[in-house]
Amino acid sequence: MDIVTISLLSLGVLVVMLSFGMALPYCFGGALMSMCLFGEATMKGTMVWGFTQLSNPVLLCIPLFVFAGTIMSESGIAASLLRFVNIFVGRVRGGLGVVAAVSCAIIGAISGSGLTGVAATGPLLIPEMAEKGYPRGYATALVANSSILGLLIPPSVTMIIYGWVTDTSILACFLATLGPGLLITLLFSVVNMVMARKFPLVLDPPQSVAASVKEGMSRTSRAIPALVMPLIILGGIYGGIMTPTEAAAVAVIYALPVGFLIYKGLTPQSFLKAAKNSATAVGAIMVMIVFSLMLSQIFVMEDVPQALVEGVFNITQNRVLLLILINLLLFFVGMIVNDVTAIILIAPLLLPLMEAIGVSPVQFAAIMGVNTAMGGVTPPYASILYLGMRIGKVEFSEVIKPAMILIICGYVPVVFLTSLWPSLSLFFPGLFGY
Repeated sequence: MDIVTISLLSLGVLVVMLSFGMALPYCFGGALMSMCLFGEATMKGTMVWGFTQLSNPVLLCIPLFVFAGTIMSESGIAASLLRFVNIFVGRVRGGLGVVAAVSCAIIGAISGSGLTGVAATGPLLIPEMAEKGYPRGYATALVANSSILGLLIPPSVTMIIYGWVTDTSILACFLATLGPGLLITLLFSVVNMVMARKFPLVLDPPQSVAASVKEGMSRTSRAIPALVMPLIILGGIYGGIMTPTEAAAVAVIYALPVGFLIYKGLTPQSFLKAAKNSATAVGAIMVMIVFSLMLSQIFVMEDVPQALVEGVFNITQNRVLLLILINLLLFFVGMIVNDVTAIILIAPLLLPLMEAIGVSPVQFAAIMGVNTAMGGVTPPYASILYLGMRIGKVEFSEVIKPAMILIICGYVPVVFLTSLWPSLSLFFPGLFGY
């Protein structure tokens, strides 16, 4: 069989196994075996190569950021940030929804994970929004969709993976998704303010200026230790003081005394729980990385990217049409696999095609980031949306309509702007010389 037939067979095996709900490592293992069976690659050599790649020190920041985000969720840091953001819009109609969007963006800047954003903010925000008159399904959809901003607001685990597999500057990848992430945050806030008009909301009673200033000063002083955390991480990375791995380690070290001694939400028991949850999450991520990385490498060895470029150019050479088709493909992939798997599997395949039509690796990082983030709340995969449903205690029928409104009004416009307006993703990298 020729390489195109073998590749399609391998992808067919992957899709069929995913459709049956099998664990992701088994799905990629099956696709990998089909490539080795019918292609020229050997399983032994590919496995040795794959596990060798896991020793890359760049990957060390993934468990550290996940651990820092879990500690933040358990320690009370997230609750302090929520109360701080609520100072500015707590008495505005729809303001609590804006708090949800902005808080998730801030928490994403600390943890780099959408799942952490849901776990940290969901138990606090969803009941409070429901108490203030928001439909519980809408509150859950808003928190889940906003938590995806953790994949876009740097530092982001997915951008670490993208930079690693494509040999692109990780700092440039962080900056590339910053513009789209901020724009989505703004769009979610606007959509929330519009939708909040039809909800029977209960607003906080008005306060005197003196009382507002006193409350604001109290919450600000209480939030300072929490606010320092993203400043240390982002300032250290962008200032060239620390690498992303070093910044992740500093985040963990900083979160421990803040959680134990200042906010006192962290106890020996909750610390052990956070460590266990982090280890479980990281173990699953690493297993998926090694299998999907091996499959991706076999595709590269078999010249699948080159065949893909030639095949696509035989269909059309119109740049705009190609970008639309690529975005549709990325969106479909994001709907059936998680963000890390999509990055490792698709980025090496499509990067030659993107470069051939004039899209830089840094802009492609933003395109992939927004698409895979959108896939995290789009069924059937929608892992972050499902976690939000469990935390919010709502049914799928209650959450799907508001979730789709947020996706269509928030994510979809930014997907096309990121693809067709390079400055959106390249402005911040350009400030740092990328």
